[in-house]
Amino acid sequence: MEKAIRIAYFGTPEFAASQLEAILKAGYEVAVVVTMPDKPAGRGRKIQYSEVKKTALEHNLPLLQPEKLRDTDFLEQLASFHANLFIVVAFRMLPAMVWQMPELGTFNLHASLLPQYRGAAPINFAIINGETETGLTTFFLNEEIDKGAVIMREKVAIRPDETAGELHDELMVLGNRVVVETIQKIENGNVKALPQETLATDETLRPAPKISKEFCNIDWSLDCRTVYNHIRGLSPYPAAHTLLQSDNGDTIDLKVFASTIEPCPPRIPVGQVVTDSKKYLKIALHDGFIHLTQVQQAGKKRMPIADFLRGTQLNGLWKVAD
Repeated sequence: MEKAIRIAYFGTPEFAASQLEAILKAGYEVAVVVTMPDKPAGRGRKIQYSEVKKTALEHNLPLLQPEKLRDTDFLEQLASFHANLFIVVAFRMLPAMVWQMPELGTFNLHASLLPQYRGAAPINFAIINGETETGLTTFFLNEEIDKGAVIMREKVAIRPDETAGELHDELMVLGNRVVVETIQKIENGNVKALPQETLATDETLRPAPKISKEFCNIDWSLDCRTVYNHIRGLSPYPAAHTLLQSDNGDTIDLKVFASTIEPCPPRIPVGQVVTDSKKYLKIALHDGFIHLTQVQQAGKKRMPIADFLRGTQLNGLWKVAD
C-alpha cells in the first residue's frame, strides 16, 4: 500500500537546492524546509542566505532556520508540520530527536559509494586519492555519522583530468534522479535497506574529513601524480596553495587551480622553479615537473599562467618555500 509522502527537507548549498527543485518537480509535497541561519559575508558584511533558502522562497515554502537543532521551540515547530519523511542533503549532523521524528524515517544523500569516503569532503578525497570511480548513496540515518543502512547506490566514473568542481556538478545532476527514486521506493514500500557491513569489500576504508587550511598546502616532495591529484581534488574550492620564494627573499602567495605533468626526471633540485617568464612556469619534483597552468595570486583574480607571468617579474632564482 502506498503511503502519502509529506517531506521536511534539510539542506544548505547549491548541491542541496538542486535536489529540492527535483523533489518539487516530481510533484512531492514539501511541508517545510530547514536550512542554516542567515549570516554576514564578504567585505561589506552583507547578509547572505543559503541556496536552499532561495529555492524555498521562490516556491513559497515554509522555512525554519534554527541556530540549535535541539532547541525546544524548533522541535515543536518542526513537529507541527507533520512531515512523515525527512530528507537531508549537505546539512549538519542531526540529533536523534530530529531524525527519529518522522514515521517513514530520515534519509541522507551522500556523495560517495558508502562505506567508502564517510565524512564532509567525499568528492575532494575521491579525486585526491586518484580514484577512477565514485558515486552517490542514499541511506537511512542512525546514531553514527554516514553509517546507516543503504537504500540506493549509483556509480560514476571519474575522468583522469576531472576536478572536484566538475565532479560536484555531475553528481549534483545525478542526485536529482537518485533522491526522487529513493522517495519513490519509500512511497511504494519496497525499500530493502542494506547494512553497510554487507557492502564492504577487502579494500581499506578511506575517510573524507573536513579539509583544513594546512591540508591545502602542496607537498612538493611527493611524486607528480600525487601532487596533480591534490591540485585537481581541491579545485576550485578550497584550492591548493603554494608559496614561491626568490633567492633574495621575495615571496609570491599562490592558489593553484590547474596543472599538467611533464614526466621526465629533472636534473635540478626538487622545488626549484623553471620559467620562460612568458608562457610556462613549472616546478621540479623527483620524477618530473608540474606545470602550473591556472593560478591566483593573493589579492588578485584567477588567471591562466601566461597572464600571471605577464604581470609578474620573476627575476633571479625561485623555488617553493619550505
